[in-house]
Amino acid sequence: MGVLKNVVVAMGGGPTPVINNSLRGILEAIRAYPGKFGTAYGAWHGVLGILREELLDLSVQPEEEISLLRTTPAAGAIGTARYKLEHEEDLERIIEVFRAHDVGYFFGIGGNDTQLVCQKIAEAAEKVGYELTVVGVPKTIDNDLGDPELELVDHTPGYGSVARYWAWTVQCLEEENRGSSPADPVLVVQAMGRRVGFVPAAARLADPEREFPLLIFLAECGLSLEEIIDSIADTVRTFGRALVVVSEGLKLGELGERRDAFGHAAFSSSRATVAQNLVNHLNDVGLPARGLARGQVPGTEQRDAILYASPVDLDEAYAVGVRAVELAAAGESGHMVTIRRASDRPYRAEYGKIPLVEVAGKDRPFPERWISETKTDVTDDFVRYARPLLGEDQVSVPVVGGRLRFARLKMVFAPKKLPDYVPAAWRG
Repeated sequence: MGVLKNVVVAMGGGPTPVINNSLRGILEAIRAYPGKFGTAYGAWHGVLGILREELLDLSVQPEEEISLLRTTPAAGAIGTARYKLEHEEDLERIIEVFRAHDVGYFFGIGGNDTQLVCQKIAEAAEKVGYELTVVGVPKTIDNDLGDPELELVDHTPGYGSVARYWAWTVQCLEEENRGSSPADPVLVVQAMGRRVGFVPAAARLADPEREFPLLIFLAECGLSLEEIIDSIADTVRTFGRALVVVSEGLKLGELGERRDAFGHAAFSSSRATVAQNLVNHLNDVGLPARGLARGQVPGTEQRDAILYASPVDLDEAYAVGVRAVELAAAGESGHMVTIRRASDRPYRAEYGKIPLVEVAGKDRPFPERWISETKTDVTDDFVRYARPLLGEDQVSVPVVGGRLRFARLKMVFAPKKLPDYVPAAWRG
């Protein structure tokens, strides 16, 4: 038997409540191939960990901590990064680090930008004749990774949990607005989703029968500020109140957006919010009812609230990790794992593959056919699509001493073998 090739797993972009279960799926699936894979490393803070040769040894971690990855949210276990690979010397450095540590397998867990990182690393290895198997593992709460027809990629791990977050949160907000409407007849709440409306659309799952005075304005709705205010006013005239969900990417004036390394607007770091802008305008022009509009802006808890995690989402996050290892063991490089819908009733998923080039760096739009004619809601077809992803049971998270018990990996790193390196984009 030849020398076993080692494994590097990296996370990229924003996390999800279930991302670590994909990591767990990879690590546990690797054990099923004892003669195939060597030591598994986690790139500490994503691709930056590769560039800086910070490789966390995942093969020496206690079994209990690996098991706890299932209900450990976000990316604290091995870290993530938003770093754009666009310098040739960075790619050369990655291959140099992989060569120094006998790495033959790379798994990238992330969205469209991370899949682009996977593609670039695969191409860099091929360019110099370095044997490397690269497999992408999908992740994004935005659900914007894949084909517009939703045939090759039905949805991505992370989305089911954020959809559940919004379904349950809007139910609670409805109780708030229903009770306090004499003083606060309009409650405006802002959902994540820069350009693609899958996250705010999930608010409709709180009220599939449309019993709430609920309006949903996606970034793609195309309505002007005046049209949005008129729609809200009409709802207040009809019901005496309105519950309004807006996308953070809705164009309602200057927000002072700041941008990340990929040029994406980081709305939670901006000087203003869409929700506050809309609240200001509503209160400036006045409501057709006594009282004021009130705003609420949930933050990054949308993508780390493990108590809202969908059991369906958790299972699928694990399954894509396992499938990625199966592809790698079979020598299938240059692909991303996909989730396809095998049936609706009962809901059942199956796992395939798609070439990285098909998804890398590309946004999937929210289907226009799922936006209502009024542009203030989504259709029943969307509800039928998204409802199975919520699941039925509540995920049990271990509690010790009154606190949530998350995985805590030992900070054991592979010994460095190369000179220190500063990522190219950080220089000067």
